[in-house]
Amino acid sequence: MNFNDAKNEILQVLSKTERQHLPKLLEWLKTSDDLDDFLVDNQSVILQSIAEDLRACLPLEAMAPSETMAIQKTQQKHHPTVHVDAFLYDEETVDSLCEEGKISRNYCLNCGSHRTAPLEFISHSFSIPELQFLFHNVLPDLTGKLVVDVGSRLGAVLFGGYLYSAASQLVGVEISSEFVKLQTMAVEKYGFSDRIQVIHADIRSQAALVQNTDVLIMNNVFEFFMEPSDQMQAWLYINQNFRKKGALLVTVPSIQEALTLLQDAVFLETLALGQWIEEVQIDYTVYQKNDTDPDSLKQIHLYRVL
Repeated sequence: MNFNDAKNEILQVLSKTERQHLPKLLEWLKTSDDLDDFLVDNQSVILQSIAEDLRACLPLEAMAPSETMAIQKTQQKHHPTVHVDAFLYDEETVDSLCEEGKISRNYCLNCGSHRTAPLEFISHSFSIPELQFLFHNVLPDLTGKLVVDVGSRLGAVLFGGYLYSAASQLVGVEISSEFVKLQTMAVEKYGFSDRIQVIHADIRSQAALVQNTDVLIMNNVFEFFMEPSDQMQAWLYINQNFRKKGALLVTVPSIQEALTLLQDAVFLETLALGQWIEEVQIDYTVYQKNDTDPDSLKQIHLYRVL
């Protein structure tokens, strides 16, 4: 990002009073080696502001009333698990909620005893550090590219892509009307409508969009929200339509892990992963920040369409 772009970024978030000090700040930026770090931090502040707005509109678990299947599947996991949206709640916020007694990191092994074990947290959204890693280290330059997020939920990928990349268009396809409204609210409030579009639909109705997509992103998108038969149908739909040579597919977790419970011979033979995509190796060591969980980064996988 050049100096003029930086200036415009800053103007968007400064109040009238703060703008009085802008000349000194801009002079510092012209001579500073820390411009990129400053902009990344500024973009993170914008994302944190969006997350704060969304938290005010949602219950603590950040699940839509229509997501009964996802709630049931989370409760049925072998290890006690709770949903904590990583975009809405960073580690510092989670610590504060634990101190206030609103959530817990542990569960009791025997009621009434002091024997406890850690709860497992699951998120269907990327955290802000994960978004930085995704757009700065995993994906190439996205200038002129179409990025589609399947099951865009609260819009984290869309907002991250807007701030951290030069993608020309970012499209979220979301089946929940509640989440579509929240994403649309944020897009309008923060002036993102020039590059972001949110579509209220099932991805299986968006053939033309998928066929033209340059980067397709899928974060825990089917396992918790569909029955196995619907999951297989959705994967086959993606397989049949996402065929642009060289296009990139980002998944969390890996496709192999996502397909673990879908061991249907006819389905797997039809999917023919080896003839459709190849995995692109990611260097997980290039992004080392104190607020990042290395294990969460390793859940991100990148594939290229053959």
